[in-house]
Amino acid sequence: MNIPKNLKYTKDHEWVLINGDQVTVGITDFAQSELGDIVYVEVETAGEDLDNEAVFGSVEAVKTVSDLFMPVSGTVEFFNEELEATPELVNDDPYGAGWMIKIKVKNIKEIDSLLDSEAYEELLNGN
Repeated sequence: MNIPKNLKYTKDHEWVLINGDQVTVGITDFAQSELGDIVYVEVETAGEDLDNEAVFGSVEAVKTVSDLFMPVSGTVEFFNEELEATPELVNDDPYGAGWMIKIKVKNIKEIDSLLDSEAYEELLNGN
C-alpha cells in the first residue's frame, strides 16, 4: 500500500497536499483499491464554501458510490476536469493525476487535526 510521507490523511481515506493556504485533495491508494474500477467522479461544488466534513462530491465505481468529504473548511477553487473524461486516473495515479479538488483553506489550524502517514497506516492496520 502506497502511503506518501509528505501528505496528510483523513479517516475517510482522503489525502491532502498542503501548499500554503491551498490544499489539493484526492482519495488514497487504499480507497481506490477498495472501490475498484472508478467509472465516474462527480464534483458540483466548485466555487462553494463548505465546512469540514461536508460532502463535496462522490466517486462511482462499478459496484458502489461513495461520498467525498471536505478534509478542512474552505472554498472549493478547482475540480480536476480531466476526471470527467478519464475517471480511471484515480485508480492509475491516485496521488498525482487522479487528484480531485483544490481548496482555499478557511482555518489553517484545521490541518493540525489531519493524520500523518504513520497515523494513517495505523488506522489501516486497525491499531
